[in-house]
Amino acid sequence: MQHKGKLMKDPKKFAAITAAVIDYIKTQEEAMMMAASQMPAAAAGPAVPVNSWGISGRQSMMQMQNLMQIKAFQGSRLR
Repeated sequence: MQHKGKLMKDPKKFAAITAAVIDYIKTQEEAMMMAASQMPAAAAGPAVPVNSWGISGRQSMMQMQNLMQIKAFQGSRLR
């Protein structure tokens, strides 16, 4: 942490670095806002509500299939 001590001794450098970081953050936020405003409404989000029960069901079926595959290859020397 030797650099922090040197930086704090020179308030002009600290102010310049702080201003540069704040300016960079503002520029990035403005770019994101412009990109979001130019994005079509259909691409902003799904028009159909998400079916959480359906997603959960598919996930549990995939998990069960994975467990069955692991059990099927458990005694095999294919690994």
